Amino acid sequence: MAFNCCLSSSPFRILQLPTVAPSSSSRLFFRTADGIPVNPHGYLLKLPSQHLTIALSTSAAVQTSPATSSSTISNSPDDKGGKAPWKAAIDFKWIEDNKEAVAANIKNRNSNASIELVLELYEKTFNLQKEVERVRGERNAVANKMKGKMEQSERQRLIEEGKSLKDQLAALEEQLVKLTDELQQEAQCIPNMTHPDVPIGGEDSSRIRKMVGSPRKFSFVPKDHLQLGKELDLFDFDAAAEVSGSKFYYLKNEAVLLEMGLLNWTLSEVMKRGFTPLTTPEIVRSSVVEKCGFQPRGTNTQVYSIDDSDQCLIGTAEIPVAGLHMDSILAESLLPLKYVAFSHCFRTEAGAAGTATRGLYRVHQFSKAEMFIFCRPEESEHYHEELITMEEDLFSSLGLHYKTLDMASEDLGAPAHRKFDVEAWMPGLERFGEISSASNCTDYQSRRLGIRYRPSGPPTTSANTKKAKGNLAPPRFVHTLNATACAVPRMIICLLENYQQEDGSVVIPEPLRPFVGGLNIISPKSG
Repeated sequence: MAFNCCLSSSPFRILQLPTVAPSSSSRLFFRTADGIPVNPHGYLLKLPSQHLTIALSTSAAVQTSPATSSSTISNSPDDKGGKAPWKAAIDFKWIEDNKEAVAANIKNRNSNASIELVLELYEKTFNLQKEVERVRGERNAVANKMKGKMEQSERQRLIEEGKSLKDQLAALEEQLVKLTDELQQEAQCIPNMTHPDVPIGGEDSSRIRKMVGSPRKFSFVPKDHLQLGKELDLFDFDAAAEVSGSKFYYLKNEAVLLEMGLLNWTLSEVMKRGFTPLTTPEIVRSSVVEKCGFQPRGTNTQVYSIDDSDQCLIGTAEIPVAGLHMDSILAESLLPLKYVAFSHCFRTEAGAAGTATRGLYRVHQFSKAEMFIFCRPEESEHYHEELITMEEDLFSSLGLHYKTLDMASEDLGAPAHRKFDVEAWMPGLERFGEISSASNCTDYQSRRLGIRYRPSGPPTTSANTKKAKGNLAPPRFVHTLNATACAVPRMIICLLENYQQEDGSVVIPEPLRPFVGGLNIISPKSG
């Protein structure tokens, strides 16, 4: 697979690098398609152009690229059935020209990426590529000379020279493969650029966007969800620990109705806003996890990997939904594509311990409804606002006291351009706890997953726009957004602790009652 550096009109620094197998480390993509006006803080990229394979789509409106098309990631398994290679194609010239901004972004996100090393490796790679092309040109010149008539001695001399050049070229290409892989790994550690309005710093620097309600004033000492759950016979952590280990649980009795009711109510409300419901696979390929910006393996990973396979358990439905249209060109008329996906989620929660994470607050397995949007680049900020507003409306309708935070730069993670978190008041825990987040990942994920759309208008005439075949406009990368509609365990915490009564019962919020069989209250069991 070719690795093409997407640059300006300058003839300098056009790289054509050989195929390099990826490592298992996380891969980061950056910004927008050639010649398309978008956020000026982004990277300009184009994708590798050879050995294209298109994923099947269930939608008749999805257009798949021809096998000769450029600008698409190759994800075909190799002939031996091994892991499919994938790569980012990075505009190193843009990074070089904007190294101060990139360096500041790396610092603001507390990333360990090194722009100095990336640019050093880029220069070495560029120079080595020129040497490869020089030797290849000499070898071709020798081959052309041998086509004519000549003395046998001269032919023999050319044969020996050609063999020497062939060996020299093979050695140089091997060096180039290694250097390219090192360059790719280092460059892909650079995080996504950050929205200019994001607060700079750690989690404590996050800015309050909205505060709704106030803490409930109890006429009695409130209990936490663990005590309520025990007294109301709603869950069993002890049996689950024996069966599965710590941080697993059984839901029982009305807690089961609450889980099903919360999910059905959430799906019902979100579908009213035009979201298509999905259930997803809960095992995915490690490469898809990487392309979404997560680390499937490593000491600090939150992902459960399956031994002797290239598969992982999902930590969120964001991953399989993001992969739904992998390696496709979507019809513009389809956008935005809005999904709400139900899945179970699995997280190692490495290092999580203490009273702040006890009970249902931080567990290894839970149910969740996740919203996900594929949209045009110019619309992603609008849909980010829509997602967080939908979350706020859902939590307000349940009568929760919560705050929405514009998360600071160090808490964004690799993919997010901007992220809003919602934290609800949990009286028994005596603190706010995160119950959802909404992230705009711009084209970070779509560039890794090869998800584009074909604009319906005529192609532009910009000098920086890649020529399209015929009269078709060149495809553009979609933007992706994700948001938690309902993470069941933490919602159960909120409901039990906020709606508890002095007699030990718990009132069911009115919007949920039709979804839990008309149940109004969870009462202590008699006897």
